[in-house]
Amino acid sequence: MIQRPLGSSGIRASAVAFGAWAVGGWRWGGTDDKASIDAIRAAIDGGINFIDTAPAYGFGHGEEVVGKAIEGRRDKVVLATKCGMVWRMEKGVFFFASDEKGRNDAGPYRIHKYLGAETIREDLEDSLRRLRTDHVDLYLTHWQDPTTPIEDTAACLLDLKKQGKIRAIGACNASPADLERYRKAGALDADQERFSMLDRRLEGTNLPVCRANNVAVLAYSPLEHGLLSGKLPPDRVYKEGDLRRGNPAFAPERLAKVGAMLDRLRPIADRHKATFTQLAIAWTIAQPGLTHALVGARNPQQAAENAAAGSIDLSADEIAEIGRGVA
Repeated sequence: MIQRPLGSSGIRASAVAFGAWAVGGWRWGGTDDKASIDAIRAAIDGGINFIDTAPAYGFGHGEEVVGKAIEGRRDKVVLATKCGMVWRMEKGVFFFASDEKGRNDAGPYRIHKYLGAETIREDLEDSLRRLRTDHVDLYLTHWQDPTTPIEDTAACLLDLKKQGKIRAIGACNASPADLERYRKAGALDADQERFSMLDRRLEGTNLPVCRANNVAVLAYSPLEHGLLSGKLPPDRVYKEGDLRRGNPAFAPERLAKVGAMLDRLRPIADRHKATFTQLAIAWTIAQPGLTHALVGARNPQQAAENAAAGSIDLSADEIAEIGRGVA
């Protein structure tokens, strides 16, 4: 497995990371904790040492599952979690309402984007307890809060780093201007943004900024919630609460269009004895400046498949050919 630095933090993490959103169950139609724990451990056994989670993934449940999975293996893991999506208070900017399953205007959780120092400190202590650890390797602001100056947020994060409770600092869902403010404050090792074969907007926004300033870039949703796996049948029925249920991106006609695109890439996948999932991951981490891909897994088999993608070495011609094929 390729390992790459998280900016200038001195931390090296596997290029393929375990994205733990789905293990929390929230917005994914529920979860099986035992299967999730087995999946995380299979990922570690397969060479993935980087695990990314957040308090919002199941309102703490996702972190609890990760904490159980890495107990006794903490020294083998680069652990990332987040702050800034809060539901215990109504400060900052209202984001959306939710219930235990997913977005719901009548749901009891009123989620806000808020990055005030007092809440960051409280969030971190809660995360450390759920994760069964005394420090987080990478701590990221989950969504940006326009009501709190980034400089104030950065000062809090730097203080937590000085205390040894976090080792590196990152931002998610941020603009280039946001990144510049974090960077000037001395608080930016990584940027986590959405990126995939089907969504390459980052190429013209954050990626150039991060490449120029030695900031790691973590791609989330590189498989477009399974769309690029080629494994979703047109008649699949998604459970209540699954974000793909009723989503036009997963309509039969869209699945057929993406399937045809993947079929054009089949010769490259066959050449490497790779699945479409593995091809998409390998292509993602081969993009200039794109250092890590966060990929979810619901069982050990999926985790092992994802981990193996870190050993695929695409040629420059293959990377270009794939890029042309999905443009």
